[in-house]
Amino acid sequence: MKNEPNFIFKNRNPIAPLKIIAMENCRPLIEKVDRTIVDMRKGYMNKFAGIDPSVLTRDYDTPSYLVEASCPRFGSGEAKGVIHSTVRGSDLYIVSDVTNSSMSFKISGRTHYMSPDDHFQDLKRIIAAAMTSAYRVSVIMPFLYMSRQHKRENRESLDCAVALNELKDMGVANIITFDAHDSRVMNAIPTHDLDDYSPIYQLLKALERKFGRLHIDKDEVVVIAPHEGAMGRAIFLANNIGVGMGMFYKRRDYTVTLPDGRHPMIALEYLGPDVEGKSVLILDDIISTGTSMLEAAEELKKKNAGRVIMAATFPLFTEGIEKFDEAYRNGWFDYMVCTNLVYRDPELAKRPWYIEADLSIYLSKIIDTMNHNVAVTKVITPTGRLQDLVARNLKQKD
Repeated sequence: MKNEPNFIFKNRNPIAPLKIIAMENCRPLIEKVDRTIVDMRKGYMNKFAGIDPSVLTRDYDTPSYLVEASCPRFGSGEAKGVIHSTVRGSDLYIVSDVTNSSMSFKISGRTHYMSPDDHFQDLKRIIAAAMTSAYRVSVIMPFLYMSRQHKRENRESLDCAVALNELKDMGVANIITFDAHDSRVMNAIPTHDLDDYSPIYQLLKALERKFGRLHIDKDEVVVIAPHEGAMGRAIFLANNIGVGMGMFYKRRDYTVTLPDGRHPMIALEYLGPDVEGKSVLILDDIISTGTSMLEAAEELKKKNAGRVIMAATFPLFTEGIEKFDEAYRNGWFDYMVCTNLVYRDPELAKRPWYIEADLSIYLSKIIDTMNHNVAVTKVITPTGRLQDLVARNLKQKD
């Protein structure tokens, strides 16, 4: 097919030799990405070496594209960024998972667990160390730093916009993220590259691998937004696979403000088609406390929904996974599918209700395509792949 990478890259040289720095907070994922790119490029060389001799000069023949880097710290907690081999003249991709809460360092002998702020500062240190010699520097943050603080209400900081401008001012050429909480945040840097990719196809593909076949039919499936903020994602998916869509509306008492800044919920109302006997997919970007997801799942089961599946890009579980274990035992949901773009509690993989969507190949194609200076949409746009998935499952059904 003409949209396959090995066709698009046939007559394209990389913009510069590819190098990748995996911050320690995401190393396992990026090691998989590195191995995938190595294998892909071996395939390019085998396919084109006989008909396109220039492929032999494209810096493909390397056992790894990873560059070692670190951020050692002084006893005071101060740090510095160090790159341990050359990146001169390279097309450099620095990848960081700012949500990884499992990492720590010492301050005056006391253990300090790293927050998103700490991870972002370390990212900037590595950018500063690389910027003087790399040909181009791109940053990949699967979870966009401070993306939940994407809009201003009253007198408060607009942290995500400030962070994006910091990266722009440092000279970062491209910023890549996934399923941003609100993609309109790219308006903060309107003349700069900020690419926001959707993993929705990979989530459905993981379900297809789990169940063997998906019954994608408007009479059997409903996509659900657990709150108003998730409507855009639910509408996009429902329209692409041709099924119904519903949402939950939370009525709140805005005369009362809770200590955490939220307003108490008065009622949870479902708006959408009948779900009795149907499979429902509750779709959101983040599972933080999980309250919205669990409330929606319970209400749908009370409405006699069939199989209830939760789907999210980022399984943060900021209050642990025990409440999900309890909800599963109570029968409020059947499965949850999430990506491996961020750190996950190792216990999560042991849960019978958890399904993981591996995005290492997807991320590999993005990096490989950008390095060839080719339009990424030709390779990874989800719309065509969703249509293929629907057609494949309808054919199996027939």
